[in-house]
Amino acid sequence: MKSCDPKDCESCGEKQKKSKEDLIQCKLACIKHKLIVMSGKGGVGKSSVATYLALALAQKGFEVGLLDIDLHGPSIPKMLGLHGVLNLTADQKIVPHAYRPNLKVVSIESMLEDTDTAMIWRGPLKHGVIKQFLAECDWGRLDFLVVDCPPGTGDEPLSIAKLIPDAKAVIVTTPQEVALADVRKSINFCRKVDLKFAGLVENMSGLYCPHCQGFVPIFSTGGGRKTSDLMKVPFLGSLPFDPAVVEGGDRGRPVLEDDTSSPFKKAVLEFAETVLRNLEETEGSHAMVGDETVH
Repeated sequence: MKSCDPKDCESCGEKQKKSKEDLIQCKLACIKHKLIVMSGKGGVGKSSVATYLALALAQKGFEVGLLDIDLHGPSIPKMLGLHGVLNLTADQKIVPHAYRPNLKVVSIESMLEDTDTAMIWRGPLKHGVIKQFLAECDWGRLDFLVVDCPPGTGDEPLSIAKLIPDAKAVIVTTPQEVALADVRKSINFCRKVDLKFAGLVENMSGLYCPHCQGFVPIFSTGGGRKTSDLMKVPFLGSLPFDPAVVEGGDRGRPVLEDDTSSPFKKAVLEFAETVLRNLEETEGSHAMVGDETVH
């Protein structure tokens, strides 16, 4: 994909002169790295992983966009405490929520007056709204676009794989075999649609007791690393279960924003560093950290 040209970005508003596909390519040319967060099944904390990855990257100084395309069960606005309907510019571009100056967020929930509305949509309509998110959102220039997909290998991840061919998948699993069996299907899906891997992360990998700090493997542990080795996918790390993450999500205040330390926060930051390191190694990127990456 060609690099971003400021003149091209300025012309993106001329919708009558560009097809939606052209607009998408223009927008994507202004985004350096695209990460698709996927899971083989629901309930593995995929949206939490997407949210914390985006937030960790933003805290490192990168310009980050977080796109929630879990159209039937969007949860990211609640986890970040974002309220209200997204605004439009004079030329009808969608203005993302600004969670912080360098973290922009777009979700289908933020486009609905009634957040309890059920989205009863078939494949073509889903594909259309995902195209709209990519073509008509005023993302600007980003170092990272993190896309939260719904679980499974259905319409939404297939649409994203086709629309963003240079994206890399972050696969989320939990340690138990029922989750690992489904994540192997996600890995094979990525290979069939030629979607490259950022790697696999094991979520809810045990619990550190808040009283004695002893480690309890509530869902077993180590299955993610074994699966990554077996399927030859980079391993990005393990994130322990932390009740504070659940509480923070319910009140719209991610624990990564707190001053206190915890095994989960340490693991998230190491996870983000591993993602950056893998991108450096696989794409030959230079100066991934430092002032020159911040616009």
